[in-house]
Amino acid sequence: MSKSTQITDPETAQGIRLQKILAHCGVCSRRKAETLILDGRVTVNGSVVNSLGTRGDPAKDRICVDGKSVQFNKNEDVSHTYIAVNKPKGVVTTCAQKNAKIILDLVPVKKRVYPVGRLDKDSVGLVLLTDDGDLHNRLSHPSHDHEKEYLVFTVQPVSDPDLSAMAQGMVIDGKKTRQARVCRVSENGFKIVLKQGLNRQIRKMVGKTGNQVAMLKRIRMANIHLGSLPPGKWRYLTEKEVKKLTQ
Repeated sequence: MSKSTQITDPETAQGIRLQKILAHCGVCSRRKAETLILDGRVTVNGSVVNSLGTRGDPAKDRICVDGKSVQFNKNEDVSHTYIAVNKPKGVVTTCAQKNAKIILDLVPVKKRVYPVGRLDKDSVGLVLLTDDGDLHNRLSHPSHDHEKEYLVFTVQPVSDPDLSAMAQGMVIDGKKTRQARVCRVSENGFKIVLKQGLNRQIRKMVGKTGNQVAMLKRIRMANIHLGSLPPGKWRYLTEKEVKKLTQ
């Protein structure tokens, strides 16, 4: 079988894209699945594939990641899991990292769930975990304009011109940030709503003003609010929250 071979799905003429199968089976997010495919770590019926257009039939084809077979059972409960976590400082928002406490250590659930986006080790607040690959992709990609709201306190007082500059967009690592909504909450504090998530974006924006972040907390992602959830604790999203989030 060539690397770009498409395996026919009996239910559809074209089959199902491998990245969607991997996300549906809870192996990883769809975006991560694309990386695995491009890295040649996925095989179908013993043959390596590295084309994102490759399709398969999970009921018939033997699909493996790093040599381990992906388990797919059409009769099992395929309902997705949606979880909100209040990440404390020092916890890493990843699924695996040596010698570090990771976000999954806080959530003892049986299903394989994955964090939506990143929140750096020194920041705190809302992190969403899910095994819904489609939702993960929509919330992670900036083209979908999902909002993320943060509460920020700085070491030195923050000026009105500095807040205005962050709202209008700043050049960070050679790329201008998108416009944001910013409002002051105190002499040293403000709230900012972003529709993108560049690496350590808020910290770098504050740094461009000659100031430093003393505390950064994410308090909302799309329609999900952190609310009164204590640090280190988690909860399942309500049916109403999930319905609005997935619309």
